[in-house]
Amino acid sequence: MAGSEPRSSWSGVYPHLAYFNDNRECGTGAVVPWANRLWVVTYAPHSPKGSDGENLYEIDGDLNLTAHPESIGGTPAARMIHRESNQLFIGPYVVDDERNVRVIPYSKMMGRHTGIARHLFEPSSKVYYATMEEGLYEVNVNTLEVNCLIRDGNSGAPPEGIKSDLPGYHGKGLYLAQDRLVYANNGQKGPRAKTDPTIPSGALAEWYGQGDWQLVRRDQFTEVTGPGGIYGNSNSSDQLWSIGWDQRSLILALLDNGQWSFYRLPKASHTYDGAHGWNTEWPRIRDIGEEELLMNMHGMFWQFPKSFSREDRSGIRPMSTYLMVLGDFAQWREKVVLGCNVTARSEFLNTLNAKGDMASPGQSQSNLRFISSDQLDSFGKPIGRGAVWLNDSVKKQQASDPYLFAGFENRSVHLVHQQDKPVEFIFEVDKLGDGSWEHLKTVTVDSGGYKWTAFSASDKGEWIRVHTNKDCERVTVFFQYSSHEKRTTQPDKMFDGIAKADSSALSGGYIRARGENKKTLQFSAKIRENGKVKNAGYYEMMLDSKGSMILCRVDDEEAHAFMQENMEVPRDVISVDQASLIYVDEKGKRFRLPKGDKSFDKTGPVGLERISREVVTERDLFNAHGTFYELPAKNAGGFSKIRPVATHNRRIADYCSWRGLLILSGIADNAPESNKHIIRSEDGKVALWVGAVDDLWEFGKPVGRGGPWKDTHVKAGEPSDPYLMTGYEHKTLELSHKNDQPVEVCIEVDIDGQGTWKTYRKIQIPADCTVKHRFPEGFNAYWVRTTADTDTVATAYFIYE
Repeated sequence: MAGSEPRSSWSGVYPHLAYFNDNRECGTGAVVPWANRLWVVTYAPHSPKGSDGENLYEIDGDLNLTAHPESIGGTPAARMIHRESNQLFIGPYVVDDERNVRVIPYSKMMGRHTGIARHLFEPSSKVYYATMEEGLYEVNVNTLEVNCLIRDGNSGAPPEGIKSDLPGYHGKGLYLAQDRLVYANNGQKGPRAKTDPTIPSGALAEWYGQGDWQLVRRDQFTEVTGPGGIYGNSNSSDQLWSIGWDQRSLILALLDNGQWSFYRLPKASHTYDGAHGWNTEWPRIRDIGEEELLMNMHGMFWQFPKSFSREDRSGIRPMSTYLMVLGDFAQWREKVVLGCNVTARSEFLNTLNAKGDMASPGQSQSNLRFISSDQLDSFGKPIGRGAVWLNDSVKKQQASDPYLFAGFENRSVHLVHQQDKPVEFIFEVDKLGDGSWEHLKTVTVDSGGYKWTAFSASDKGEWIRVHTNKDCERVTVFFQYSSHEKRTTQPDKMFDGIAKADSSALSGGYIRARGENKKTLQFSAKIRENGKVKNAGYYEMMLDSKGSMILCRVDDEEAHAFMQENMEVPRDVISVDQASLIYVDEKGKRFRLPKGDKSFDKTGPVGLERISREVVTERDLFNAHGTFYELPAKNAGGFSKIRPVATHNRRIADYCSWRGLLILSGIADNAPESNKHIIRSEDGKVALWVGAVDDLWEFGKPVGRGGPWKDTHVKAGEPSDPYLMTGYEHKTLELSHKNDQPVEVCIEVDIDGQGTWKTYRKIQIPADCTVKHRFPEGFNAYWVRTTADTDTVATAYFIYE
């Protein structure tokens, strides 16, 4: 970056660039390089008439952040560069090449601006704006005169334009291609949409210049774009892409030569699911100055080829999984700038007993993260789960949608049907991505049966599809993909100084982003002294004039009392027995997780340690027995769709986000002074760790030991609690019992995280014997459980390495 004095940053986050508001959320709607500056627009939730606190920001080469006084707030996430007039349209703002800003008031163009596109008939003088509630406007780029074509769906919208009957809501994308405007929404209104992620939701639609939107497909879609990117396609015949999802998998829509075709890709994360559509923010397919485009969707970065078309469908590849929530990204000054949505005052629907009555952040805030393009490959390993059919009825010889086959090192599939006779599943591959299909293999599944089968490295192809040899009811074809884990169990040195599991000489305590527009971090510190927990005082983290962080003791008894009364960790969220950890959700359903270091069987040295908390919006970071997990909101699958991130085996007392950074408490007294990520207080008594949420992958791969049984009294035919399986690399099961006769143990797996339990294997366990079973490389399912064929005292113990 240019400038006389470099700004302070941690993991690519510059805390002085953070932006704040007093609304329930402070999101990053758009990030665009323009006129030798970086432009950022922020948004509040559901503000179709504008709001206070959300701004158009301009960032110069010295990383000075300027909020434009013309800012009118709202919920904008739209951006387009209009070539002919040489202007940037970003939300309700229009910026020329000399950085002059004009504004389209919400009184003339009400709605949550979600997309801007080139005009069908007058592209040199007009653009289209779409809103999140299906509104459509045309705007004169010179005069900014507005004409309403389809009325915004919010109450209070002026009675102009026609009223739309398009199903779904929560619009996301807009683009012009092949003589039509294409629009996407990803949500559904109503109470069921807030609890059931599997109901019909969303829409992909077209508009030809008059009338209402015309439905193309009734599924949840987000980004709509083409090879022209932020400028719009250069040629009217250029292809168009849209990315979406349903309960089965991701869906990639392609419009080419006037025809729609659809392809399926796996999901890395389920935190983006939810029929209401709120959990996604704005996924994008954008040019970042590389040979291929960058796509993000459902927690995965993807390499996306600019040439993707019906003639050439090759080249889509997973890069890495991530934890951050993004509203936009762009390349600027040799960096990829990630516009993040971080700390929100409101959890919306993401409430959880595991969080107790903890106070929410005092002020919503977010930030940018600046990384090199090489880092896009270095977060979590690619993992992909998804189906082409999920408990569906299928016709004989009717092929499924194509499903991505390339880019993962471990590939397998779970096959299920309910017919009373065997069914053949015939797999075909498109090797080159040119639409030429050839037979790969045929798998026969017995009557009413289930089978898991793996694909070898020699099974090549860009896409795979399947059909059956007869009509079938309730058929599931569920793929599980992953790549080899590059991490070991050795943490990166950036974590040096975070207290280890058996440490007792440390400082910890509760932390929180403060409100009252103070923009500081609160820290109610604790230490251990003479074997007892002792309050160490009240501290706040703040920025100095150079943007560096300082941690100071503050004399504010009222703030300290608030922290002590409102930030307590709830008790008895997780219990521990000989076998494993036990978590019981709000509906009384039991789940088991692996154990880490045995020191975690006891309360932490400075008290109870935080278990669950939002550090990015609308999902939780779950911390149990030395492992961090990504936990979807209940409306996105909840605990049944949890996945491990990294095993840290550290005494992390609390964690939160602030100014776009992840903050951890639980720092050893002898933490190295050379570690920039450790911020020690001015009095030297306490310290905090600062970094980015996606630094957590660098703690090391997830590992653990445990199971549903450990010398447990079990009854014949009674399944154990579900025990987590997804996300671990090498998996071994040890089985034993105390009967004097053989016992048969049935191992079942939940193949889709929705309670579809299928028998993986039955193993006969002789008396006085421990049988070890190593699961095949690449085998994965969400959960596993065991059942004995007779009453016994048994052990079913999993070792994840």
